[in-house]
Amino acid sequence: MAKLFLVRHGQSQWNLENRFTGWQNIDITALGQLEAQKAGKALAKESIDIAFTSTLIRAQHTLQIILDEIGKPDMPIVINAALNERSYGNLEGLNKDETAVKYGVEQVHIWRRSFDVAPPGGESLKDTYDRVIPYFEHDIKPELEVGKNILIVAHGNSLRALIMYLEHLSPAQILEREIATGDPITYQWDQIIH
Repeated sequence: MAKLFLVRHGQSQWNLENRFTGWQNIDITALGQLEAQKAGKALAKESIDIAFTSTLIRAQHTLQIILDEIGKPDMPIVINAALNERSYGNLEGLNKDETAVKYGVEQVHIWRRSFDVAPPGGESLKDTYDRVIPYFEHDIKPELEVGKNILIVAHGNSLRALIMYLEHLSPAQILEREIATGDPITYQWDQIIH
């Protein structure tokens, strides 16, 4: 029975600085590296056949640390922008607290936490869902259906979109879901109704 493992990348420099990161290519911090090692230790006894990740260095670096930790540094890796973090558009690089002062706490909350309202020049969670799920169905799901164990290392919102799909959650339910950095989530593929 195939397993699907999801891991959010370790803490990035802009997570630490409380900045909107989105598609900016920011690497992980020393703490992020430790989180990736912890994820690797948690997955060490699992059999993983193939890994998928985004085009962003924080996810790729986290994945490589995990693969080193589990002793499979040469595992096949598929990199695709469909797994990238949600784009925050014009907010990328801005401090979240300063942005709340400038635009108002309520407006920033709507941009960050509504399902279908995008920040200026960016993507809503619905937009992210609309690129993640077709990619999952076309490229990842067939691997699970032939019995391969899959590791996806990606981002808070791309993983949130995938979890919404896998668990049949409503927009309100998924917006309440927090995904910790470096903490693997495991699904038994045969127990997921698709």
